[in-house]
Amino acid sequence: MSSPLLRQALVLGALSTVGPFAIDMYLPAMPAIADDIGATVPAMQGTITAYFIAFGLAQLIYGPWADQAGRRVPLYAGLAIFIIGSVICTFATSPEALMAGRFVQGLGGAAVMVVPRAIIRDLYTGHEATRLMAAIMLVISVSPMLAPLAGAGLIAVTDWRAIFGFLGVAALASLAMTRFVLPETLPASARQPVSVAALWAGAKMLLTHRGFLGLTFLGGFGMASFFVFIASASFVYSEAFGLSPTGFSLAFAVNALGFFAASQMAAGLGQKHGAVTVALWATAGFAAFTVGLFVVALLGLTSLPVVIGGLFLANACLGLVIPTTMVLALEEHGEHAGLASSLGGTLQMLAGGAMIAVTGPFFDGTVVPMLAAIALCGVLALVLSRVVVVRQPALA
Repeated sequence: MSSPLLRQALVLGALSTVGPFAIDMYLPAMPAIADDIGATVPAMQGTITAYFIAFGLAQLIYGPWADQAGRRVPLYAGLAIFIIGSVICTFATSPEALMAGRFVQGLGGAAVMVVPRAIIRDLYTGHEATRLMAAIMLVISVSPMLAPLAGAGLIAVTDWRAIFGFLGVAALASLAMTRFVLPETLPASARQPVSVAALWAGAKMLLTHRGFLGLTFLGGFGMASFFVFIASASFVYSEAFGLSPTGFSLAFAVNALGFFAASQMAAGLGQKHGAVTVALWATAGFAAFTVGLFVVALLGLTSLPVVIGGLFLANACLGLVIPTTMVLALEEHGEHAGLASSLGGTLQMLAGGAMIAVTGPFFDGTVVPMLAAIALCGVLALVLSRVVVVRQPALA
């Protein structure tokens, strides 16, 4: 990877880790938080759903805004809102207050998901864009390994409130990096004024573009499987397998390792075999591993190593699916990169939040409901890949 590409990957990846850290860092503390503020397991899962819903809806604002005002101004606003949400979470004394703080965090954190994608589209297309996206995924993928460990370390020496204080400080550092390190990549001549009519026309075009929708939801159901895991794993691993917060963090890190290792092969495999082919085969692998793991669970043969190993293999497939489908979904929509990025992100986050909400009532502290929901995501992604994506000649 060239030096400019590496520098861009590091900067954009560092910005993009704010969102994943906000999701992953407090996971080891969720049982302790529930005890401290009197929250039920569904209420704690609701704090994740609130984040995802706000995160998804806010992307509809940041994308068009980034097309109108450039890439840096929306980043400033989003990070400032995220800091306010972190303060609310830090001083929350009830499940409702924590949920509200998480919602505000999601409103701000959406900026660091949408804008970096648009910046990638500003700078590159094709395999170079996939390479940069995969490099950013490498940086992002370190966060699921480090964030839970950092959270477990903090609650070992203080309490869970320090986690949200840390997130606020991290957002402040990201603000400084945006100001002093990140250049503006959208020149004034290429900016598009916000027009309701233009937004509606662009959204209508994207929402009726079968390839865009198919690729967006293909990646979206892959992401939704990980959202279900995030919402349930801390309770499953502590109650069903007896893991401590640190033990959970290590198990979580192994699952993330499969994703980040595979994501680094996405660009090379796409260049050699074609991006659509990679997405199709990786989706098939993801479905096979998730359904297989669910069947093993139904047979009562699950153990901690089996669950970790099965999810490692499934997430390795996701490491190929997600960056490839992100790039393919935007490939034909350079003139609406911000809107396409935000709309795609919104649809994916809403899919993830909906999956948590639908499967939450079936949670019973065992591993079976969690694996059932993850397998459902795998099947839905597989159906989309075969019924929608494979029939799009323009993507071949």
